[in-house]
Amino acid sequence: MANAKQVLDVQVSKGITTAQSNEHLRNRSEKAAEYAMKKGNYDPTREHLNFEIVNGKVRPVDKSRSIPDRMADSLRQRGIKDPNEGLVEPKYRTVVNIILGGSRELMRQLAFGKQDVDFEQGADNSRIVRKPEIEQWAKDAYRFISEKYGEQNIAAFVVHLDEQNPHVHCTLLPIKDGKFAYKEIFAGKDKYEYSARMKQLHSDFAEVNRKWGLARGSSVSESGARHRTTEEYRRMLSEECTTIEEQIARHKEVLSDLQSDIRLAERRVKGLTSMVENLLKKQAEKEARLAVLEDELKEHKGDADAISAETDKLKKELAYIQLKLADKQDKLKLADRQLSDLKENMDAIQERTEHLKEEAYKYSRDVHSKVDSLLKDAMLENMVNEFRDLSTRMTGPERQMFDGTLVQSIAEQGKEVMHCATLLFLGMVDDATTFAETHGGGGSKSDLKWGRDEDEDNRAWALRCMRMASRMMKPAIGRKPKR
Repeated sequence: MANAKQVLDVQVSKGITTAQSNEHLRNRSEKAAEYAMKKGNYDPTREHLNFEIVNGKVRPVDKSRSIPDRMADSLRQRGIKDPNEGLVEPKYRTVVNIILGGSRELMRQLAFGKQDVDFEQGADNSRIVRKPEIEQWAKDAYRFISEKYGEQNIAAFVVHLDEQNPHVHCTLLPIKDGKFAYKEIFAGKDKYEYSARMKQLHSDFAEVNRKWGLARGSSVSESGARHRTTEEYRRMLSEECTTIEEQIARHKEVLSDLQSDIRLAERRVKGLTSMVENLLKKQAEKEARLAVLEDELKEHKGDADAISAETDKLKKELAYIQLKLADKQDKLKLADRQLSDLKENMDAIQERTEHLKEEAYKYSRDVHSKVDSLLKDAMLENMVNEFRDLSTRMTGPERQMFDGTLVQSIAEQGKEVMHCATLLFLGMVDDATTFAETHGGGGSKSDLKWGRDEDEDNRAWALRCMRMASRMMKPAIGRKPKR
């Protein structure tokens, strides 16, 4: 499958709550399950497909023990103390939450194969079975984490197939040599080492995913991607990133998700529109037939009992159609609203992305300009140093060849000439004259044409200022320049 990318998201925390555990294990209360249904990204008829990997083997999700209890048991058996135990507010990073997955279409193919799964909210997918490919992929991912961080440190490795995109939630304890060591294992000595480690982690995982058709994705440090809901898209516009490049990459990721959600929303609107049209057509047919029967009954045409029976049947069918129609019309309004919101988000993010690109272009030009100035300064400094070195080895006649040149002036009085030229360039002629006279120069005595021409560009004007400053900084007759 072309351009399929892996997903690897690493987030550190100071523990895991029972509520988070219940979400991972699907050990929800009725209220929590209701809320998950309202969000529209959870299908209870596919919950039986979820599984977890324990000691390298596929198992049904064990809801009898929460993840915090599993962690406590593991630490107790290994004689390791939780550093947050007994603290009013936890302060130590003891849990690393890792989400593993990939591009939606490929992950669905691994999980369900060619089965016709309905991903619309409220659909019945109880007939769907789990494919062995998703189990094998999960085992490979489990083996990768085990070999990298130690199997004994995996508190839970749960695979969700009841959401829009199949994925893994891995709860990992950052323990090394019997101690919690998040910084040593993950963070490193600084943000640069952390970034390098995360990039390497993505590259290593890509080797595991190569046989499954998943290419290396982007780390959070590279793209800003994260596990998010549709409601968070607009909020992302106000988030501050450390660089313009990070913002653009993050927006590209969001735009990709939005485009996918918009396509799904458009299909939903189209499907609901067809349903509503069909129901309206059926309603009109039933109402027309009912009107005919009522006329026949009034005019005593045909068998009255048979007409009454058919009338009652039609009324029941009509009531059912109207009930169904009202439901579909409500769903269509909601779907239209959601599609409209998604398109607004798309427009807003695209507009912001264009602004960011403009900022990036301006920033790039500014950087180029600064680098250009730096290179010119370095080149000038080097040329001056070389001239001074060569000058000491020149004969008198050879040195006279440079008398009155700009290079000689810069070599002998570089700072003073540059300062005087700057004042001249800014139009501060009196200040430039005073500066020259108080620093050993002969003042403004010069036969050079002075004053900026109307058609003179900055470069030509700057060069004339340099030449004028060079003459102004020459000592008057009988005076020696300050060295």
